[in-house]
Amino acid sequence: MQRSWNVSRNGKTVTRRLDEPMRIVMMGTGPFALPTFHWLLQSDHTVPALVTRPPKPTRSRSKPVSNPIQEAAERAGVDVHMPKTINSPEAMEIVAALAPDLLVVCDYGQILSSEALGLARLGGINLHASMLPAYRGAAPINWAIYEGCQETGVSVIHMTPKLDGGPVLVANSTPIGREENAGQLEPRLAELGVHAVVESLRMLSQWDGESVIGKAQDPRQATRAPRLSKSDGAVDWSRTAIQIGQQVRAFQPWPGSYTFWRPHQSQPVRWALERTIVESSETSTEPPGSVLLARQDDLIVATGDGCLRLVELRPAGKRVMTAAEYLRGATVKPGDMLSIHDGHQ
Repeated sequence: MQRSWNVSRNGKTVTRRLDEPMRIVMMGTGPFALPTFHWLLQSDHTVPALVTRPPKPTRSRSKPVSNPIQEAAERAGVDVHMPKTINSPEAMEIVAALAPDLLVVCDYGQILSSEALGLARLGGINLHASMLPAYRGAAPINWAIYEGCQETGVSVIHMTPKLDGGPVLVANSTPIGREENAGQLEPRLAELGVHAVVESLRMLSQWDGESVIGKAQDPRQATRAPRLSKSDGAVDWSRTAIQIGQQVRAFQPWPGSYTFWRPHQSQPVRWALERTIVESSETSTEPPGSVLLARQDDLIVATGDGCLRLVELRPAGKRVMTAAEYLRGATVKPGDMLSIHDGHQ
C-alpha cells in the first residue's frame, strides 16, 4: 500500500505520510455542522479555512441572521470564505490555494461539482443526518419524524456530485424518542456525527486513494427529504391523530404546524400547535377538525382516525400557552371547527 504522497505547497513539492494530520477545509453553514467543526479545531488536523454560505439579503435594516459556525471560526482565528457559488471558478481558485487534503462538508447548502471535489487529494466527505440511502435531501430529521420512524442516525459519505449519493463510510443509528421533536433531535444527531466523522478520517488516513472504500448505496432503497416550506405546516385534520402528532413534532421549530379555529360568527384565529398528545385511537362520529371537549385543561379535537389533545398552542400574536391558559380567556366550544384554511373549506 502506498504510505506517502507528494503535494504542492507554495510552489514546492512536499512528501507526506498517510498517518500524518491532514489539511482539512470545513464547509458548513447550519448549526448541525458546529460540533464537527469544534472537534476539528481541537484535533491535530490543520483547518486553514471555513467555507460557508453568505448571509441571505434582508429587505429591512435589521442585522443579518447570525451564523454560529462563522462566529466560531472567527474566534479561533480561522479564515472565512463566503462564495456565492462554490462551483464558480473564483471559489474553486480560493479552495485550490488552500491546498486541502480533504473537504469536510456538513449542513453547507450547496452541491459540489466533481471539479470542486477534485481540489482536495482525498476529495470530500459529507456528514448527513439520516441512515442513507434513506432521507436524501435538505430536511432528513424532519421527514423521519413526520413519517413515524422509530430510529434514525447519521451517515458519512465519500462525496460524489450526486446529492447524498456517495458510498457510506460510517453510519451510526439512534432511536427517536416518542415525544422527541426535530429541534431536540438535531443537536443529539450532530454530536453523534462527530464520532462518525472521526472514524471516517481514520479510514481515509489508511486509504491508498484507489481501492474501493465504503459501502455503495442501493438507489432502490433511497427516499427523499425535500426542503421544508411554510405550507408544509398546515394541519389536515382528515389525517390520523398519530400522523398529526408526528407532524407537530417534525416541524418544530420551523415551519411549525398550524390550524385555524373558526368560532361561531367570528373571524378565524390562527393557532400554532406546539405540543399534542394522541388521546384516543378510536374514531369520533364528529367530522375531522371538530372540537370535542373544551374545558379546564381539556382541548380535544377529532381527526380522521382518533382524537388529539392540544397541550400547548400559540395563538396568532401571542405567546405559547397551555390549553388551560388559553381556555380561560377564549370561548372555544364543542362543535367549533378547526380548518386547514383561514376561511371556509
